[in-house]
Amino acid sequence: MDPLARIKAQVEGNPVVIYMKGTPQFPSCGYSSRASQALQQCGVPFAHFNVLADQEIYENLPNYADWPTFPQIYVKGELIGGHDIVMELFQKGELKPMLEAAVAASD
Repeated sequence: MDPLARIKAQVEGNPVVIYMKGTPQFPSCGYSSRASQALQQCGVPFAHFNVLADQEIYENLPNYADWPTFPQIYVKGELIGGHDIVMELFQKGELKPMLEAAVAASD
């Protein structure tokens, strides 16, 4: 399957997705670690993909939504941003309701 089609299927098939370096249990960079911790603290299930384990995803994801860095967080098929944006939403108390609504809409 074409890498961009695979990314599209992953993003559209999960209400909340983080593309990160490593995994939530074993992150490989600080930005990915903090972003995944924020998602975990919201108590909402989310999919995660380790971009370091899949070279095609690593190379093509920046072109998918025109966002050059990792992590990338998608909610209801839309890119909400990377580490800085997710942390800002988390600190303002806006991330948890956004994620809860996305998961509830997918049920």
